Amino acid sequence: MDFTAAGFLAPTEFVDCDSPEIREFVSHSLDGARGLSETGRAIRLFDAVRDGIRYNPFDIGTAANDYRASQIAGKASNYCVPKAILLTAALRAAGIPAAVGFADVRNHLNSPKLAELMGTDLFIYHGYVALWLDGRQFKVTPAFNTEMCERFGVRQLIFDGKSDALFHEFDTNSHRHMEYVNDRGWFADPPIEQLLQEFRATYPKLWQTSIDRVAVHDDAFDGGR
Repeated sequence: MDFTAAGFLAPTEFVDCDSPEIREFVSHSLDGARGLSETGRAIRLFDAVRDGIRYNPFDIGTAANDYRASQIAGKASNYCVPKAILLTAALRAAGIPAAVGFADVRNHLNSPKLAELMGTDLFIYHGYVALWLDGRQFKVTPAFNTEMCERFGVRQLIFDGKSDALFHEFDTNSHRHMEYVNDRGWFADPPIEQLLQEFRATYPKLWQTSIDRVAVHDDAFDGGR
């Protein structure tokens, strides 16, 4: 497949990789990285999204505009879907073909407070990124920042440019932590309206909390911030 022709380098409605905000994010993330290979740039951008934006599963955007990469780039925290969209846009801006992927998972970094608001242990539309380096496809998720992984006792996901960095299957004690349920595929532009409809139906309590702009504090995720 010609990934350029397929649109995996082009700007889209939500992956607006040609926006000033994304160009600035990439420039800042790659500052001082002149001479880096394409793989080196991909790794640097993965790290920037993973640790530069704290994971916050209570910050569920309820409007389509919340999922535009240029809007996501300026936030201090977010959850897996916006972080995947941002990384996809940053990679494209750096000349690396990328797409936004989704999968449904169970036992995905959870806490009692989050489980109570969700009403289920199934996380639908867990966001990941499909990218291509030297004709090879890799799947990575930049969602979980290193500090939070340490707090949960979960192995940090590291992308080395040689293999996928997709799911936290085991914690640091080798106990199963995340179960892959269903891969929904990857997209040049994410189906945000469909995602919002399914989120509203699957997580009504969490959705209403976001609509009402209720600030939820959970030390498991924010470390007491």
